[in-house]
Amino acid sequence: MTDARLRRGRGSLAVSFFVQGVTFALLVTRIPAIQDRYGISDGLLPAFLAAVPILAGVASVMTEKVVARVGPAVVLRWAQPFVLLSLLAVGVGSELWQAAVALGLFGLAVGALDASMNMLGVSLQRAYGRSIMLGFHASYSLGGIAGASLAWVGAHWHLSLFVSYLPVVAVLLPLALVGSRWYVTGGERTEDPVAPEESKGSGVVFKLLMPLCLVMTFAYIGDSTVSNWSAKYLQDVLGSSEELATVPYNAYMVTTLLGRAVGDFGVRRLGATAVVRAGAVLAALGFAVVAVSPGAWVGIAGFTVLGLGLSVIVPQTFAAAGRLFPGASDAAVARLNVFNYVGFLIGSPLVGALGDTWSYRGAMLVPMVLVLVTVVYATSFGPRAARYGGGHERPRTVDVG
Repeated sequence: MTDARLRRGRGSLAVSFFVQGVTFALLVTRIPAIQDRYGISDGLLPAFLAAVPILAGVASVMTEKVVARVGPAVVLRWAQPFVLLSLLAVGVGSELWQAAVALGLFGLAVGALDASMNMLGVSLQRAYGRSIMLGFHASYSLGGIAGASLAWVGAHWHLSLFVSYLPVVAVLLPLALVGSRWYVTGGERTEDPVAPEESKGSGVVFKLLMPLCLVMTFAYIGDSTVSNWSAKYLQDVLGSSEELATVPYNAYMVTTLLGRAVGDFGVRRLGATAVVRAGAVLAALGFAVVAVSPGAWVGIAGFTVLGLGLSVIVPQTFAAAGRLFPGASDAAVARLNVFNYVGFLIGSPLVGALGDTWSYRGAMLVPMVLVLVTVVYATSFGPRAARYGGGHERPRTVDVG
């Protein structure tokens, strides 16, 4: 019975990751269309893009406190429908203030969703006793591919944002609500107890979490560069059509999916440190190719390599935080998740500012250097990560969410 609940919980959470992948891809790959619909200038666009991660970070901090009372399953059950409805709202308005409200609501909902979703993932990995976190993020990548493909259809047929979004929300909203019935929370591990200095206060010592926070920030600076600027980079710098400009994010998500599909196996065999280091080097190579690309298709190839490299870093960072603080994994994940949005907050305006004042090609070198720094911090995924990711089964307990 316990195994069956775990399997159902794992499947339903994978569906949630998939739905969010579709939703987020539909937003970010249509940024040029959103900009045109609301008349957002190039100078103002970075401010709009920055507002979403700021509000998401606020919501992630608040989620830590809410989860302590009601659990992550309850938060996720209500946050996901709100994200979908916020996406639909983005396609409805025509005034600048309406775009600001819709994107603001989207950011708040995404913060709660991302935190609670990864809390459940870390908890289930602990219950399974082996690396499964990359599988959840693979579902997200699969959703991203579907969402980017739908965005391509919308751009190809010149569909309005509302017409593009409405059928997707109509399908995904009931799917998310039905799937949420089977969310489960894995019980706490009893092995590898937290060291005394890790148990003070809430159980999370920030200086121990800081290396993972930096890795998360650098990874999301890279990811936000692809999400927010790949379409614009292909159109404005490499001279592609609007239709072709939706392809880089799709290609990025395809290789992200491939990397995450095999990533758990790599962690079990080689350890998280080796996998994260290899990912960082590949991601840096991808940025270098994008920066020097002579045309659209070489640029797409660079984003493709970039996806393969970044694919393993974020899921393993969440997993490492759960291992580091097994008695306070929800709090660790909520605080670490804030640096997801710090990365977006830094990455989007940084690339935009460098692109306007210098060049967008040169701007691509900054995330390249930052992601390479991850190689230094990869030791934070070390002995505990290798031991926990080695495939040994642990005792399982389950709480229904």
